[in-house]
Amino acid sequence: QVQLVESGGGLVQAGGSLTLSCAASGSIFSIRHMSWFRRAPGKKRELVAGITNGGRTNYADSVKGRFTISRDSANNMVYLRVSDLKREDTAVYYCNAETYREDYWGQGTQVTVSS
Repeated sequence: QVQLVESGGGLVQAGGSLTLSCAASGSIFSIRHMSWFRRAPGKKRELVAGITNGGRTNYADSVKGRFTISRDSANNMVYLRVSDLKREDTAVYYCNAETYREDYWGQGTQVTVSS
């Protein structure tokens, strides 16, 4: 079992920045990949960014150049720096941990971008 807890969301003006955090606990050794997803109102959940154990990253085209995913393996943390925020970035952001057996999800953290 892996437990994930997100934090760092909030209300921010367009053009602003936030850093989202995800704290992982439990069977950390089983995690092979971690990602951030988001679900905007009325839309399907979508992948935002991912990072492998080796540090390789990938991003959705809509956030490239604005969002940065990173991890602190020593402290079992994954971060998502979201910058130059746009109204369309408003969503609940979820942390995901992929293991060889199943995926785990956090409860989500709300990011609201105002104009």
